[in-house]
Amino acid sequence: MTEFKRSLGLMDAVMLVSGSMIGSGIFIVTAGMTRDLGSAGWLMLAWLVAGLLTVMAALSYGELSGMMPKAGGQYVYIQRAFGQLTAFLYGWTVFTVIQTGVIAAVAVAFAKFTAVFVPALDPQNILLDLGFLKISAAQLFAIGSILLLTWFNTRGVKDGKAVQTVFTLAKIIALLALILFGLYIGSGTGVLQENFKNMWSASQLLITDGVENTIPLSGMALLSALGVAMVGSLFSSDAWNNVTFIAGEIKDPQRNIPLSLFLGTLIVTGLYILANVSYLALLPMHQIQTAVADRVGTAAAEVMFGDIGVYLMAGLIMISTFGCNNGLILAGGRLFYTMAKDGLFLKRAATLNGNSVPGFALWVQAIWASGLCLSGRYGDLLNYTTFASLLFYIVTIAGLFVLRRKEPNAGRPYKAFLYPWLPALYIISALAFCANLLISTPVYTFAGLLIVSLGIPVYYWQKKSSVPSEA
Repeated sequence: MTEFKRSLGLMDAVMLVSGSMIGSGIFIVTAGMTRDLGSAGWLMLAWLVAGLLTVMAALSYGELSGMMPKAGGQYVYIQRAFGQLTAFLYGWTVFTVIQTGVIAAVAVAFAKFTAVFVPALDPQNILLDLGFLKISAAQLFAIGSILLLTWFNTRGVKDGKAVQTVFTLAKIIALLALILFGLYIGSGTGVLQENFKNMWSASQLLITDGVENTIPLSGMALLSALGVAMVGSLFSSDAWNNVTFIAGEIKDPQRNIPLSLFLGTLIVTGLYILANVSYLALLPMHQIQTAVADRVGTAAAEVMFGDIGVYLMAGLIMISTFGCNNGLILAGGRLFYTMAKDGLFLKRAATLNGNSVPGFALWVQAIWASGLCLSGRYGDLLNYTTFASLLFYIVTIAGLFVLRRKEPNAGRPYKAFLYPWLPALYIISALAFCANLLISTPVYTFAGLLIVSLGIPVYYWQKKSSVPSEA
C-alpha cells in the first residue's frame, strides 16, 4: 500500500486534538503553579493566557493546514516556508524528545496511577538493579501500554480512531462530572470566596526540608513568576498540533483540520479553566500548594467523595493518560513517515503496511519511547524541550508571513483569523515567554537549544547517506 486512506471525519479530528491535549497535567500542575504565584487571580490568569495562546496558535495553523493537507503537518509547513534544514531540526526534536518523551512520561503516569489498584506497580518496586540502571515494575507496565497502543494503531486507522474516540469522550465526561460536583459541593463551603478574597496578592512559596518560606511578589518578579508558572499550563495544553501530522487521513482536510484545531483547543481550554475553579472551590490555597505528590485532582476528589475519591481520580487519570497516549502514538508515526519520504529518517519508515498505516515508523517511535521509559530521564527531557517546542511554534506561525509573501496566489481555503494582528500577537507573546525562560530557567532552555543544535550535524550526515525514497 502506498497511499493513506481518508477515513477520519471532523468528530475524529476533534477527538484527536482534545484527547492528545488532556493527559495527567490538569490533575497535577496546578500545585506547582500556585506555589509560584500564591493567588487565585494570578493562577486563573496563567491558565487563561495559556489557553488564549493555544487557541491563537490553532487559528493560525488553520491556514497552513488548509494549504498543505498532507501527512507530516507542521514539518511540511516549516519545510515549505524555511527549507529542509529547519524542518529536519523540528522533526529531529520531535523524535528525540518532544513526541517520544511525552509518550514515555504519560505512559509512566498511567502506570503510577494503575498502582493505586495494583500495588505491585509501585515505582519503588525495583525488579532489577544494575547500578547504572534500575528497572521497576511500573516502567515495564508503561512500556507494555506503549507497545499495546502501537499494535492497535498498526492495525489501521479505524482501530486507532475507535480507541481515541471512546477514551476521549470518557475523560471529557469524567472531567465535566468532576467540575460540576466540585462547583456544587464547594459552593456551600466558602472556600472559593476565601481563595478569591485577595486574588491579586501574589507570593512564592518555597519549601526546604519541610520549612515553608513565603516571598511576596510584585513588578518584574511577579511577571517572571507568571512566565515560569505558565510552563505547567502550556505543557498541559500542548500536543494540539498532532492532528496536522495525520492530515493525509482526514476527510475534507481543508475544512476539517482548521475547524478541529479551533474546536478541540477551545473545548480543552474551557475544561481546564473550569477544573481550576473547581479546585479553588474545594481546597484552600495552602492545601493546593502542598498537595501530596502535587496530586491536586486527587485531593479535590477526596473532599467530594471521601476515601473512594482516591480510586475514582486514579481511574479517571488512567483513562485520561491511556487515551492521550493513543493520540500521540497515532499521530507521531505520520511525521516520521514523511521525513523518511524526504530521505531524512530511516528508509523503511517511508512505507505503509497492509493496513495503510506507517507501521515501521510507529514501531521505531515505540522503541525509542520505551527506552526513555527505562532511562528515567523523560521528565528532564520534557523540561529541556519546553523552550525548543515553543520556538518551533513561533517559527511555524512566522511561516504564515513568509508564505503570504512568497506565495501570494497559493490556494488558501481558510485564512488565518485576524491576520496579521493575531498571528503577530502570538509571536510577540511567545517570544516574551521564551525570553523570560532564558533568564529564569537557563539550564533547561539552553539544554533544549543544545538538543535542537545536535540535529544540525545529523542532518548533513543523513543527507550524505540517504536519498529520497520513491513516492
